[in-house]
Amino acid sequence: MKPDKLAAIRPKIASLDSMPTIPVIIHPLVKMLQTPPEEVNIEKVVELVSCDATIAAQCLRAANSPLFGRRHTETVRSAVLALGQKKIQSIVLACCLNQIVPPGKWVFDPITYWRHSMGCALISLRLAKLIGYPDPEKAYLAGLLHDIGILVNTIACPKDLQRCMDAARERQAPLHLVEQELLGFHHGQTGKLLAEHWRFPEDDLIVIEFHHHFAEAPRQQPLLPLINLSDLLCRVCDLSHGYYEAIAVNLAEEPAWLALVECFPELAKMDMARFTLDIEGAMDEIVATVNAVFAPKAATHA
Repeated sequence: MKPDKLAAIRPKIASLDSMPTIPVIIHPLVKMLQTPPEEVNIEKVVELVSCDATIAAQCLRAANSPLFGRRHTETVRSAVLALGQKKIQSIVLACCLNQIVPPGKWVFDPITYWRHSMGCALISLRLAKLIGYPDPEKAYLAGLLHDIGILVNTIACPKDLQRCMDAARERQAPLHLVEQELLGFHHGQTGKLLAEHWRFPEDDLIVIEFHHHFAEAPRQQPLLPLINLSDLLCRVCDLSHGYYEAIAVNLAEEPAWLALVECFPELAKMDMARFTLDIEGAMDEIVATVNAVFAPKAATHA
């Protein structure tokens, strides 16, 4: 990253702490995400979710969505119990992040951003369960957060991001490559700045910074190629950043896939065609869920 750009972006990231939801919800939430589930107080989770009516409503929509089982859930407490602590914490975090960009300030449709992020989270969850990754909910959270650098760029350098989006759309090229070419940095690097500032877990820092460049990571871990693949699958299944990317993917030859096979040898026996069809079949549900979760707020009850 160019030093002058880095110097300009850091203060804008620090200024986000002045938003009401950050100290009240995000800071305790990030701390809670690093706490073993058996030590987390359910009532504390309910209290956090209930701090903001918009966030509470969005969590209720998620709990009642077909993708999460379409349970008849009417209260925040029942939503927390229905979805589980880890998933509800992830959704709350997404809802808080959604609020850091003021209405009308998005460089592109925010629904497009969340379709990709939540799509990546849900595919990561499926893939994690399929390969026997020991903490599928951790994979879900990492998939949800992997592109927070796009939010940072939307706030810190919107004109630069718009220029990159226009060029990427015109060339049908991956956004991170265009960012690197035109700006000298990419959203993985700016996302890491925000994740460091908010003291996200180390594994999430690595995923956020290197999800497009997993071979360059200082420490290799199965979570990173898992998110790399999930992101790629979203982008080739028309769940990208709002434009068509001219990329061809042979899953069995992807470096990230080969890295996962090294960690989970049974993966080499998987029916690739069936897995791809399963992912493609989930896309409509993912889109419907995002449209529901990030719809205008509705009244709710604790």
